[in-house]
Amino acid sequence: MLDLVIIGASAAGASAGIYAARQNLNFKIITIETGGEVAISGQIKNLPGWGETNGADVSRKFQEHLGFYGIKPITGIKIKNIKILDDKSLEILAEKDEKKIKYHSKTIIIATGVRPRELNIPGEKEFRNKGLSYCTVCDGPLFNNKTVAIIGGGMSAMESVLMMDKIASKIYLINKNPQFKGEIRTIEKIKAAQKVKIIYNALTSKIIGTNFVKGLEYKDGNNQIKELKIEGIFVHIGMTTNSDFIPAELDTNKFNEIKINKTCETNIPGIFAAGDITDIPHKQIVIASGQGACAALSVIKYLNK
Repeated sequence: MLDLVIIGASAAGASAGIYAARQNLNFKIITIETGGEVAISGQIKNLPGWGETNGADVSRKFQEHLGFYGIKPITGIKIKNIKILDDKSLEILAEKDEKKIKYHSKTIIIATGVRPRELNIPGEKEFRNKGLSYCTVCDGPLFNNKTVAIIGGGMSAMESVLMMDKIASKIYLINKNPQFKGEIRTIEKIKAAQKVKIIYNALTSKIIGTNFVKGLEYKDGNNQIKELKIEGIFVHIGMTTNSDFIPAELDTNKFNEIKINKTCETNIPGIFAAGDITDIPHKQIVIASGQGACAALSVIKYLNK
């Protein structure tokens, strides 16, 4: 019987692990991979004490800090289900390398975060990693001097544009809305960029290609089908939660975010949640890290009781 299992090893999970280690809890961190969305974030300038950095470096430092306490997350773990047992302890059913694994614990912190939302249109699955990407940081350099489209109307799409402005020869920014959501300064930079053509009120409907992306179709504001000839596509239309495994008894909102109170407790005693998978309104690295600490402290209080 473990005191705690932390599911996830990015900002929230790593922070929770550090606090759990300092209290000498008997715990494990299990995850598909370390870093999560932080690891593929680009330029970061809003993390206190860091100045200017990037997601890969931040993620590496998280793991180094865990290593300082002798903690190494167990990777390659796919969570299948969480069961609440009669004695109120918790059983995690998981798989690794197609082998079934069980973890038995008094408490759990769910810190699995989010993943990129998909367009769900013809051609999307066929051309994934064949010219279509959800990570500009990862794949942007592959499209040097090429024409690309970036789909989205929020900060992640605009950050993608700023990255590709230094790489691509031409950029189409496709926004299904009549305006952007994000920081005013960033929006102004996008509008001033000479390589960028913004297409508003455009709903992407199809990805075109043979062995590789060659174009896309979209519906304009008059519901007319238009086509763009491009060599790459970056999709940045938001995120969806990594919550497929959570028990049905756990309260979530309409976005499948786990509902928590101010101390990261869920409606199920012993199950806590932290970071982007929760219903907190702001998804930021610094906030997820703080929530991880809060969740671990709440676990300690729960165990003491």
